[in-house]
Amino acid sequence: MATTPVNCDVKNIELADIGKKRIDWANQSMKVLQIIRKEFIKNQPLKGIRISACLHVTAETANLAICLRDGGADVVLCASNPLSTQDDVAASLVRDHNIPVFAIKGEDNDSYYSHILAAIDHKPQITMDDGADLVTLLHTKRTDALTGVIGGTEETTTGVIRLRAMAKEGVLKFPVIAVNDADTKHLFDNRYGTGQSTIDGIIRATNFLLAGSKFVVAGYGWCGRGLASRARGAGAEVIVTEVDPTKALEAVMDGFRVMAMEEAAKIGDVFCTVTGNKNVLAKQHFDIMKDGAIISNSGHFNVEIDITALEKMSSSKRQTRAGVDEYSLKDGRKINLLGEGRLINLATAEGHPASVMDMSFADQALSVEFMVKNYKTLEKKVYTVPVDLDKRVAKLKLESMGIKIDKLTPEQEEYLAGWSEGT
Repeated sequence: MATTPVNCDVKNIELADIGKKRIDWANQSMKVLQIIRKEFIKNQPLKGIRISACLHVTAETANLAICLRDGGADVVLCASNPLSTQDDVAASLVRDHNIPVFAIKGEDNDSYYSHILAAIDHKPQITMDDGADLVTLLHTKRTDALTGVIGGTEETTTGVIRLRAMAKEGVLKFPVIAVNDADTKHLFDNRYGTGQSTIDGIIRATNFLLAGSKFVVAGYGWCGRGLASRARGAGAEVIVTEVDPTKALEAVMDGFRVMAMEEAAKIGDVFCTVTGNKNVLAKQHFDIMKDGAIISNSGHFNVEIDITALEKMSSSKRQTRAGVDEYSLKDGRKINLLGEGRLINLATAEGHPASVMDMSFADQALSVEFMVKNYKTLEKKVYTVPVDLDKRVAKLKLESMGIKIDKLTPEQEEYLAGWSEGT
């Protein structure tokens, strides 16, 4: 293997030529991040700041890392999921941009955590997380590296939930901005990105015809909304399961069938969990599923499907296609698990389209800049993205699409701000 310019652990540095093309392709659809990168190059708001990022190592993430580096940051990247790494992208970041990357697609559990520890060895001042694994290790096994951390950002719902639990217990040691909660993130990335890329991953893995099938969506948050919509668009009969009565009611009003998983498990052809919780699909559901049922996850960690229970119920297991494990149950039925229960949109597809990640990563970049400027006045808790930053990302996105919107007149502003003028 060729030598590398920086300390790293990637599959093969010789894949960099392919990765460079992939990064360039994604960059064409990331117009907002391009604007921010130009500002960062000029103003150097992150000069000398060490950033350890634990994110999905994709072409879109690569453009974020390059933007941060060009803003003066010293960036190290590791994977937030063992199956989401694009090895060619990792190689290009190392060779072409001198950004240390510790990530290999398909890495085992030990390697996954050793790579996060390598990122912590960077002694970060800012953390960037997707699921809060890096922050968790900082607060448990590597408390020695906490001293210099001034703040962090969190990309996804699961991580935000974990961090808020830490803050509630009083154990969170630095402020974190919940990028996931920005309107320009969850309303678009979670809904349109997850919706499209999850269907893409399921179809690539199985070549299964969704039209006419019964497609079960577990969870009707923003990811579930997007997935249910796209599955319906592909011709599936969509069934939603929920624990929240308001979300369940919304799914009903949106035209979907809603029922408990105990009922859905009997009739579903394809299942996908998008909840962020554990054991959403469990033994009692496997017991009653159809022969040939397809199960997958697009929430976050692979705990949403109780794979241990499925293995105990099975007499044998084999890989029938790339990304498809067929479990033969002792009663003769077969259940097909996609992507080892990990994020199917990244395990067997390419994740969210670059144009939607453009907004999410613009939020990330601006949130890091905000944290560097304001950390001294922030408490050790989870903050939402400042509204003005969120609105700026939306405005820039519209401008990049060539779309103009109206502006309130002074008279309209006065009317909305007052109370004395009636009907």
